[in-house]
Amino acid sequence: MSSSENLRLGWIGLGSMGLAMALNLQKHIQRQEEESLPPLKYWNRTISRGNLLKELGATACATIADLVQTSDVIFISVSDDAVLQTIITSIIRSGPITGKIILDTTTVHPSTTTSTATLLSGNNASYIAAPVFGATPLAQAGTLLMALAGPAAAIETVSPFLTNVLARRVIHVGATPSQALLLKTTSNFITAGLMTLLSEAHVLAEKTGLPAPVLESLVEENFGAYALGVSRRMSSGSYFPAPGQAPASGLELGIKDVGHGVGLARDVGMRLGIGEMYLEAAGEARTYGEERGRKCDSSAVFGAVRRRAGLEFETEGVQERDAGARGE
Repeated sequence: MSSSENLRLGWIGLGSMGLAMALNLQKHIQRQEEESLPPLKYWNRTISRGNLLKELGATACATIADLVQTSDVIFISVSDDAVLQTIITSIIRSGPITGKIILDTTTVHPSTTTSTATLLSGNNASYIAAPVFGATPLAQAGTLLMALAGPAAAIETVSPFLTNVLARRVIHVGATPSQALLLKTTSNFITAGLMTLLSEAHVLAEKTGLPAPVLESLVEENFGAYALGVSRRMSSGSYFPAPGQAPASGLELGIKDVGHGVGLARDVGMRLGIGEMYLEAAGEARTYGEERGRKCDSSAVFGAVRRRAGLEFETEGVQERDAGARGE
């Protein structure tokens, strides 16, 4: 399977990231006049999550088995290792999967990727690990970064649906799927470190009277766009979304992902001290949010660092935003 022509594509998992990517894929299918690509098929536990896809012409499937048996390439975007393992079991039990390609964007432990690849290979299917870097807004814009690892022939087949469709760029890691997850785990650790560091920088600035916009000018000019994006999740208040709003990247996912890195380091005889610092602050932020029935972004360590320094979890901007939402 080396040509993208007439390929039947399926999508499993329509969380915030999955839905955004699936929408971009269906839009890409619609734009392909030269190739006769059938509409994207999709499945999600709550099928109504796919209503926007349906409006674009995609086709809902009642079961995973229906999707798998009528697709050549199956994209997966789910929340964690346990859910992925359940999905893979359903795929294998759906019937013959010889020659099918499973491309998985889920962030899981590298060992989960290894076992998944082994299972699918044993059933004559190809498995590509394709974790993505970036939060929901980047997924919506189709400007994620993607790491890719798996069989070369399978990667050649799916490549037309990746760059400038789901991602701005693809990093080719190699033939071993777990290597892509090792790269993603390392990236998550770096991001967690930035969140921890910039949280302390913002709190220091506030307590010493340095205006936040001035600090962010420094961050942008001296440390680049990515660091600025992390900083703005704090200064904009998106670290603690308004009641009823979903975070760009949930705190639970941050805890899971950084926990993978801390565990991997422990397995090879080292500590990720900064990762441990993030997890401690993230645990405090999670408790704060749960006590108030609120969802936190993965950058909510900012609120925990604020409280440790004697400040309110919520910045003045967040307090004003929430008061306005309550009509106060």
